[in-house]
Amino acid sequence: MDTETNLQNLKDKIEIAGGGKKVDLLLKNARVINTFSGDIHRNHVAVHKGKIVGFGIYSAKQTIDLKGAYLSPGFIDGHVHIESSMVKIPEFAKVVLPHGTTSAVIDPHEIANVLGLDGIKYMLSSSLNAVLGVYVMLPSCVP
Repeated sequence: MDTETNLQNLKDKIEIAGGGKKVDLLLKNARVINTFSGDIHRNHVAVHKGKIVGFGIYSAKQTIDLKGAYLSPGFIDGHVHIESSMVKIPEFAKVVLPHGTTSAVIDPHEIANVLGLDGIKYMLSSSLNAVLGVYVMLPSCVP
């Protein structure tokens, strides 16, 4: 995305978060888990274009009453060797997403040991269209 598009997206999110436009989805009566404090907050959650834009009362295109169900932010696996699972990144995503892991920091040192730079490039390219957020770290122990 270019800078102008990013700026417009940010302006739209600010307007929507301020209540200037309808959000796509309002999740009412949720128990939101605060992973920093450990507190549980009863609130409504406003979602627009797949992103949380605010908490509280919003005008929405669609409303779902969660009736006190818990909401948690997506989990991040901070260090994983996906190639050890013997599946490609999209298949790995199918397994971990239903359990709440939405992102992973992957260390491709095993594939890098076998295939070198081509292995790292493969991991990068296979992560491009993954529904899982993939962050690739540089392997620290490659000969």
